[in-house]
Amino acid sequence: MAKATELTLEPVDNERLANLCGALDENLRQIESAFDVSISRRGERFRLSGQPMQTQLAAKALRQFYERAGNHLSLDDIQLGLVEVSKGQSGIGNAPVLMTRKADLHGRTPRQVQYLSAIQSHDITFGVGPAGTGKTYLAVASAVDAFERELVERIILTRPAVEAGERLGFLPGDLAQKVDPYLRPLYDALYDLMGFDRVAKLFERGSIEIAPLAFMRGRTLNHAFVILDEAQNTTPEQMKMFLTRIGFGTKAVVTGDVTQIDLPRGQKSGLLEAREVLADVRGIAFTEFGREDVVRHPLVARIVEAYDQREAARAKGSPQEGAAS
Repeated sequence: MAKATELTLEPVDNERLANLCGALDENLRQIESAFDVSISRRGERFRLSGQPMQTQLAAKALRQFYERAGNHLSLDDIQLGLVEVSKGQSGIGNAPVLMTRKADLHGRTPRQVQYLSAIQSHDITFGVGPAGTGKTYLAVASAVDAFERELVERIILTRPAVEAGERLGFLPGDLAQKVDPYLRPLYDALYDLMGFDRVAKLFERGSIEIAPLAFMRGRTLNHAFVILDEAQNTTPEQMKMFLTRIGFGTKAVVTGDVTQIDLPRGQKSGLLEAREVLADVRGIAFTEFGREDVVRHPLVARIVEAYDQREAARAKGSPQEGAAS
């Protein structure tokens, strides 16, 4: 049953209230959308209408954002904060601090914190789980952190160029231009964490390298931070080849989603085999992410949930789409 909750934010500070609400109350609209509530306000007094549990979460979010509203709150700040509030995991302690351009970057869920700690304490770390859990972004952030602290001399990012329904041969350009779209998510993470100009200079110096997995054969990688992304699309032979490239002073992170394998039918994934073969090997850490670790815009989370419910209904024998009415 819908019920209104009254909330007064103190001490009263008009600048903080303006930062909290955002331009044209866009931050309040994000909070309304995340928790399916309605928010009205008069000065520092807020009225929240909706289901009791949802209004309580929205009130908690407003209090937390008000405490942080001494500075401008971007839409990203609001959306990431909403993820923490909705999961009941805000203010996770003992989270590793990463040296990147984003000062507030940290693990948003206990498993993300575990993942970052594993990367710092192990030479080889596997991050396995669905899209949106931050496994690739946090791995790149850890690489940037290690580089900025001069723990490694180079950052090397790689992934297999497996065709997911498309044909590389039909794309224009040479081989480097053909595989570039596959590596674009890694570029985007670097630009976000280091800035475009700095990344461009480090590419020129050879301090950052992004290459298809096939280019790793025959190399020994010393004093580097190496990330293998989309590892579910490696073959067992490719995975073994990659893991045996590791040299002295090198860290490696392997990320992948075993539900999104694009290998030919009948071909076993190197990530699945590595998870079986290396589970008990000392010095190697595995972090298994779940749906509860997905960090996305709250509306996207609701969209995914709606599709999951539709699939579950179909699995139980609901009428198929397109059936005669």
